[in-house]
Amino acid sequence: MSDPGNELNEEPGVFDFEEAAELDARDEKAMAEMDAGRFVTHEAVRRWLLSLSTDNPLPRPKCGE
Repeated sequence: MSDPGNELNEEPGVFDFEEAAELDARDEKAMAEMDAGRFVTHEAVRRWLLSLSTDNPLPRPKCGE
């Protein structure tokens, strides 16, 4: 028989999955943001980051780039 005083408090682990409905809602919100042009492409961020170590750094990328 196990001792109840020795039980570990279970906390959600990194592999615990969220409810499908919550994930679907997040996906829908993210797609709406992209459709509205509120995103920055990987290429634009990469170009900007690489420029930071040069003598002529680029300005931060803007939404839609």
